[in-house]
Amino acid sequence: MRNISFFFMFCFCALFAHAQVGNFPFRNADLPLEVRVKDLISRLTLEEKVQLMQHHSPAISRLGIPAYDWWNEALHGVARTSEKVTVFPQAIGMAATFDTDAIHKMGDITSTEGRALFNEDLKSGKTGTRYRGLTYWTPNINIFRDPRWGRGQETYGEDPYLTAKMGAAIVRGLEGDDPHYLKSVACAKHYAVHSGPEYNRHSFDARPSVFDLWDTYLPAFRELVTKAKVHGVMCAYNRLNGQPCCGNDPLLADILRNQWHFDGYVTSDCWALKDFAEFHKTHPEHTIAMSDALLAGTDLECGNLYHLLAEGVKKGLHSERDINVSLSRLFTILFKIGMFDPAERVPYSSIGREVLECEAHKQHAECMAKESIVLLENKNHLLPLDASKIKSIALIGPNADNGQTQLANYFGTPSEIVTPYMSLKRRLGNKIKIDYLPGVGIVDKLKNAPSFAQVARKAMQSDVIVFVSGISADYEGEAGDAGAAGYGGFASGDRTTMQLPLVQIELLKELKKTGRPLIIVNMSGSVMSFEWESRNADALLQAWYGGQAAGDAIVDVLFGHYNPAGRMPLTTYKSDNDLPPFENYSMFGRTYRYFKGEPRYPFGYGLSYTTFAYSDMQCAGEIHTGDTVRVTVTVSNTGYCDGDEVVQLYVVHPQDGRKQIPLCALKGFKRIHLKRGESTRVSFTLAPEELALTETDGNLMEKSGQVTLFVGGGQPNYVAGVSSPLTIKGAPYQVW
Repeated sequence: MRNISFFFMFCFCALFAHAQVGNFPFRNADLPLEVRVKDLISRLTLEEKVQLMQHHSPAISRLGIPAYDWWNEALHGVARTSEKVTVFPQAIGMAATFDTDAIHKMGDITSTEGRALFNEDLKSGKTGTRYRGLTYWTPNINIFRDPRWGRGQETYGEDPYLTAKMGAAIVRGLEGDDPHYLKSVACAKHYAVHSGPEYNRHSFDARPSVFDLWDTYLPAFRELVTKAKVHGVMCAYNRLNGQPCCGNDPLLADILRNQWHFDGYVTSDCWALKDFAEFHKTHPEHTIAMSDALLAGTDLECGNLYHLLAEGVKKGLHSERDINVSLSRLFTILFKIGMFDPAERVPYSSIGREVLECEAHKQHAECMAKESIVLLENKNHLLPLDASKIKSIALIGPNADNGQTQLANYFGTPSEIVTPYMSLKRRLGNKIKIDYLPGVGIVDKLKNAPSFAQVARKAMQSDVIVFVSGISADYEGEAGDAGAAGYGGFASGDRTTMQLPLVQIELLKELKKTGRPLIIVNMSGSVMSFEWESRNADALLQAWYGGQAAGDAIVDVLFGHYNPAGRMPLTTYKSDNDLPPFENYSMFGRTYRYFKGEPRYPFGYGLSYTTFAYSDMQCAGEIHTGDTVRVTVTVSNTGYCDGDEVVQLYVVHPQDGRKQIPLCALKGFKRIHLKRGESTRVSFTLAPEELALTETDGNLMEKSGQVTLFVGGGQPNYVAGVSSPLTIKGAPYQVW
């Protein structure tokens, strides 16, 4: 009898507690968000508050606050979950599409699949699992200033404008357009001036000039904060001008909060805060370091030291009110993803697991893989191949049947990864003989494998040789993830040379001796110098890390089912000697904007199976500072097949030897599709910021003078296009 009474008493208390929790004002979805957040924070103890400011925040049962892990990734699809999800091309490949609509759709698809997983967890009360939350630490908008940087593959290339536009598009796709709720939460990282090397990122002190800081390293962050309204920012491991980025007052307090009016949350990179005392040596011990990070504006620690903030209050290093400021930002995010509201109030709560890898999502992954492929060489118009005239193909190379390479880093796992070999066998295996031989590993010869001479003799029996070359995320990537530092050409995730691994070139030379047409399809997250390849391959394609559908995309391009139109988001330098020292963060001599040498393939470059012509460019010949200018041009497909064209607008300012001015700068792009013989008008609107130049003090100023506007399928001096002079009159106009 006593046990029965105890059971009923327990149930009554549980129901009473639940009713009490449900009656708290922060549970009332009709109250203003600020009121709900303030009420919730007022009910927490100091010890509870600091625990909730770490990435793995515990449940507070007495208040009905569920556990939540803030750490999740969505670089090119939902990452690191045990569920099967859609995997898109690596970010640098998506940058090569120059297609903001496609990357916006990719972000929307990713948040849809992530929502399905989160909704399940929220219903079952299991929201504390890492890589299942809705706070994605994506996108990486650091500038790929040096092709040796292993993590550059996670970015949208070397250009601030392209990076800004692609980054803004994925932010909008991830976060959705509901006025009250976020579909998921994007995070601009790594703020700021974080572009390698990897080996010393925990202690490195980046010291760019004020000009380079505002001209190159900050514009994309400004775009995502002030225009795309991103809700998260991740501060970087390194120092900037002597102060750790996650405790950097100019970066976090002045620029981010005061100048850009950012009202979202700031998270540290993982375990970056312990670097203050242990590697940067800027702080004598961790408690002082945590206080400085908090006061500078780091709201959330990815790590396990923010519990020391309670001790900091007791020591007078900061106040509990300072903690409340950060907590209010964090809880605002959680309220906006609907964690404390009835499911019927949240527009995304009905998304179920039927969306995971649905057909529409897989089709878009394949579409983006095709759009990302860049045709670099096509001698004697070898491509596209005619399947009716080919009896056999020799498919060779370390990435011809290596699905893991296609997934790059920060990847999810799809149900199937289609490699080039798989695609050829499925689609053409009953018509064309496919002789597949790996031939060589990525960096070394294969054990117990045929010699290179034997591979070449076998290849000689085929009509054409397709060699799928490159590297993988095992060799370039984040320090600690890319574990191939023991091989020549790689160090702690970075590359020490732009050359393709020499063992692959050795085999390619043997294959060249056969006299058979040689097609090279290269997979990598950065550019190769392609010195031998550009001279000796009959066709050369850059296929990046193309995600789950890379194989089908490559075969479609090889056989003309898809006309390639990818463009290089990076400058392909001819030699390692073209590169400044890796740790020098000056932009002098770097990227297409400041490199005065002759590139092998310039930024924005890419061939097609058809031809395009530009004509009838129209724009105002004269404007005043502060005005916008509209530019229109006719683009015509003058070739023999349908295809996409990436229309690019560059602004060219006269060079002034007294100050640093870009040689040219991308200020507009549109990817369009034209049928054979079709023409269309393409228009751009240039705002003052597109016509302005960065001053040495960091201000963006539009001044009187004459500039040249160029529109074409690539940079001026490398492709045919149309240009027009534009005279700007009036007093200097400060954009920011």
